[in-house]
Amino acid sequence: MTRVKGSAAKGRPAAQKLGACMSCHSASGAGQIVLVFQGGGALGAYQAGVYQALHEADIEPDWIIGTSIGAINASLIAGNEVWDRLPALEEFWQRVTDKSFWHAWSGLSQAARSWSYWKTLSTGVAGFFEPNPLAFLGPHVPLGADRAGYYSTAPLETTLRGLVNFPLINRCKPRLTVGAARVRTSQMRYFDGRDIGIGVKHIMASAALPPAFPAVRIDGEIYWDGGILSNTPTELVFDDNPRRSSLIFAVHMWNPTGPEPETIGDILHRQKDIQYSSRIANHIARQLETHHLRHVIGQLVEYLPEAVRASEAVRDLASHGCLTRMHVVRLLAPRVDDENHTKDVDFSPAGIRRRGQFKRAPTLVVQE
Repeated sequence: MTRVKGSAAKGRPAAQKLGACMSCHSASGAGQIVLVFQGGGALGAYQAGVYQALHEADIEPDWIIGTSIGAINASLIAGNEVWDRLPALEEFWQRVTDKSFWHAWSGLSQAARSWSYWKTLSTGVAGFFEPNPLAFLGPHVPLGADRAGYYSTAPLETTLRGLVNFPLINRCKPRLTVGAARVRTSQMRYFDGRDIGIGVKHIMASAALPPAFPAVRIDGEIYWDGGILSNTPTELVFDDNPRRSSLIFAVHMWNPTGPEPETIGDILHRQKDIQYSSRIANHIARQLETHHLRHVIGQLVEYLPEAVRASEAVRDLASHGCLTRMHVVRLLAPRVDDENHTKDVDFSPAGIRRRGQFKRAPTLVVQE
């Protein structure tokens, strides 16, 4: 495993770094480019910056996997032609950015972020969600599974229908997969454009984070935000059938490591990072170990006599082997000055702008 920290700050442009990753992958054998996007609310602006850097390096994904805000960003990319993808991302993030007058006073930046936070909680986010008055009648008032949430995501549906070309998504160029949690059974469900027609409800289901947002019903089942069960679904690439050699850009917005918390605010911040980082390093390490064992199986079979290899039992065992190559590039979002546990609802202009600048020296962790 190779770790490169802050190389953008040392003068190496983000697009150049990502281009170098692409060159290494190409040299090891042609395969697919995969983007994996986490959930994280306003932190998703960083994903837009990552895509911009990839686009500037002439790297376009063959497959995008997303949960929550990651599913929204993924749909904006997959649901537009190459030349329209950045404008669609920019339009979405411009719509959801808080436009309150107090952001014009630079001397009140901290106060403005605080005011913006309370405004988001009380009035919602334009083009994304708005308060559901019925939810405030009391926690035991029957609202129906499709409406039980403090906010309505009807504005998000309107936004997505205006910015995303769903018939284009279903051409699978690139392939789109979004994850959602099945409420009744606690099971993860991946809606894959290779197998079904992806529509606006699939994206909204992946982003239906309770209790803020209501569940979304699809084919009689209700679904919540996929990040509840797997916020970083890289395992899909390793378990795909048929499996393909891949260069995986896993974009992580929650910091898996951090300093010791010393205040209640620090604790709330660190707790949220740990919860949503989804045990990133351990998950990827286990997937890579499993993939290595698949290589071992494939190589061991070569040592068997031809007559033994031809038997049905050995062919069945050999089917568990695999000789594909997987390169995982973990892009860790840099910490932003003065951020706290409310960072995922920080839709202030400064917050969106700072997180959307991928060139702010991200940490790259390359695993092979």
